[in-house]
Order: sequence, then structure tokens, then C-alpha cells
Amino acid sequence: MKALTQLFLFAFFLAACSSTDQITEQEISASDQTKHPTTQATLWVQNSAEYKALAIQSYNAATRILPLPLQDSYWTASLEQQNSEFASLPPAIILDVDETVLDNAPFQARMIKQDSGFDNEAWNDWCREANADAIPGAVKFTSYAAEQGINIFFVTNRDFEVEEATRQNLASAGFPIPDSVDNIFSNGEQEEWDSSKTERRKLIEQHYRVIMIFGDDLNDFLPAKNISEEQRTNLIEENSNYFGRRWFMLPNPVYGSWDQAMYGFNNDLSDEEKEDILLQHLDSKEKN
Repeated sequence: MKALTQLFLFAFFLAACSSTDQITEQEISASDQTKHPTTQATLWVQNSAEYKALAIQSYNAATRILPLPLQDSYWTASLEQQNSEFASLPPAIILDVDETVLDNAPFQARMIKQDSGFDNEAWNDWCREANADAIPGAVKFTSYAAEQGINIFFVTNRDFEVEEATRQNLASAGFPIPDSVDNIFSNGEQEEWDSSKTERRKLIEQHYRVIMIFGDDLNDFLPAKNISEEQRTNLIEENSNYFGRRWFMLPNPVYGSWDQAMYGFNNDLSDEEKEDILLQHLDSKEKN
């Protein structure tokens, strides 16, 4: 009997150790996920009322301003349309897609849970799912603008190979997607169309008076690729009168050219080098 008791206790001890090891592995895995560089930002986008309020605020502000450019034929949101020839063109609004009208936080959440970085193939697979939700306020605004006779264009850096899936996603979410006009301009759709978006905006500006632009990145409004943080700040100051009237910036703390600018657009940095740079960018206002 004593031997049986000892055997039972030994078996119980092994089972307890195995369970402890399993819990430890789970805890380590969860710890790795919460340490992912985009965890806090993604949690904020997916869970905070404040994020939703900021998105709705942008689109509500644009709705209130919309009568002004419809009454003023010389109103333009384009830095290129500076002569009187554009005044007779029909009005149009240009919007970025990702994090401006479609919410891709679930894709970011997948990367966090997998403890992985951005992968273009995985991103295109997500786009093909056509399951992204609309950013709060975006459908209501674009639908209202379209009802006023304004042409809606989506200029996106999604690859052309996923444009049809993007079209389906936008349409199912309730955005105005006409059958007669292709209003989605994708990266690589034409040979000269690259991630800068400049050429695509120029093409729209040739045929339409652009009255508003929406985006979550400085490059959605003007050329800002591979320029320093100081130059980016100067661009904001030089064009400050555009924001909130002609240009509307949506919040995106997860990714963007702001992040790349901190690293000087150098993709070859090690994790240690990136960590050092991030620490240098934290301004604690301490006296030397």
C-alpha cells in the first residue's frame, strides 16, 4: 500500500511539473507578443473610444466644410492646381485606403500574435479576404459627398494584383464604387505609378478639381519620400493652412513613413541599432 501511495505521489509530481512547463511556455509566448513593437498602438486602435472619436471628428469636420468648395470654384486641395484653368473642372475628393477608409488592425493583430514583421505576401492574402471594416465616419462622409455630385477616388499603395479584392471590400463596406468609372488607383496599375502617389494624383488633377484629400501619411498629400524629419516638419508648417480645411489626416500610430523617417529610411539596421535610435528620439526635456 505504501508503495502504491509513493507511486501515485510521484505520478502527480510529474503531471504537475509538465503542467507548470506548459504554463511557462504560454506565459513566455504571451510575453513575446505584448513586447511586439506595435502591440500598444494596435490595442489603442482596436479598443479605444478616443481613436474612433478622432476618425469621426475628421469626417464630421469635412462634412461641415463641404459646402464651401462646392460654392467656390477656385477652391482646390491640390498644390499643383494654382491657375484658373482648373475652376471649370468637376469636383473630386481623393482618399487613401488603408487606415484612412479601411481598418487593417486585425492584420496587425495577427502579426503580433505570430511575433512576426510585415510580409507582403501575407498582406496581399489579407487584402484578398476583403474583410476589413470601414474606418468610423468614412462611409457616411463619402456617400454624402457622392450624393452631392462629387467624384470619389481611392489612391492606394495596395498592389494592383489585389485591386479587385479591394474593390469588393470597399463596395461591401458601403463606399461609393461606380460601375462606369474605375475610381481605385493602385500601386503598379500603370508603369509610372509607384508608392509616391504623385503621378496618380496628377492624373486626377488633369480632369478634376480636387477639393479635399484624406490620408494617414504625409505622402498622401504631397511628396515626402526619403526626406528627413526636419524637412517633414517644415512641410507641415509650410502647409498648415491646408490641414482641417482641404487636407484631413487620420490617426495611425502603428506604421507609416513617420516611423521610417526616424531610422533615416535605412532598412538594413539591426534590432539593437533601431532600439538605440528609438531611445534617442525620446525627449524627456532633461537639463544637461
